[in-house]
Amino acid sequence: MRICYVVAMVAEAKPFIERYGIKEVEGFFAPLPCLLYEGNVNGAILDVVLNGQQQGSDLVGCEAASVATLSAIQRLHPDIIINSGTCGAFRSNGAEIAEVYIGNGVMFHDRRVPGDDAWGTQSLGNYPIWEGSAQLAQTLGFKMGKVTTGSSLDMQPCDLSIIQEHGGELKDMEGAAVGFVCSLFKTPILYVKSVTDLCDGGAETFEEFSRNLHHACETLKKANEQIIEYLTQR
Repeated sequence: MRICYVVAMVAEAKPFIERYGIKEVEGFFAPLPCLLYEGNVNGAILDVVLNGQQQGSDLVGCEAASVATLSAIQRLHPDIIINSGTCGAFRSNGAEIAEVYIGNGVMFHDRRVPGDDAWGTQSLGNYPIWEGSAQLAQTLGFKMGKVTTGSSLDMQPCDLSIIQEHGGELKDMEGAAVGFVCSLFKTPILYVKSVTDLCDGGAETFEEFSRNLHHACETLKKANEQIIEYLTQR
């Protein structure tokens, strides 16, 4: 079995990489900025693909995630992609800081394309997720929530309206882009998200995100340990 994580930020991936002692395969995706870490866990190949960096900072957002996912699928041919990372969530839905969720759906919340239903449907995305997601969440005791993706850290009123209309619960900047590429290749995708900020909590988003990033990444690491054990023992 080949399990491939697609992760945006070093902070999100580092605890996980260190836990399993997997090593960087230098220059694997050159000249692209994506980075590959690879190892063996319980008889399975474990790949962690990072978006990489540019101008001294992690490449976040949909464009970088699409490039990383496309490169990973074409070069590594994984059995499953796992998009693991941090997210915003809503106190009104019962979310708490550093709580880990499994995605039960994924869509864009900021692709507002006027026109007929075909344009609107394509813009929202609503891509398929791995069919075993619900069973995994139930077995391991994780909540589930719908991931919605936009290209900005902040959230405009029109974004919130779309999120609420479509039952979104977890707000990120990469998930639907990863899902889009996986849908083209019919590669199963699992979403694992840890909450850094509460979109309706009243705090300034970037400050709250920065304050809680380390804690959220630690709970994300622990969740991924359980998930790897679950997948490799199936």
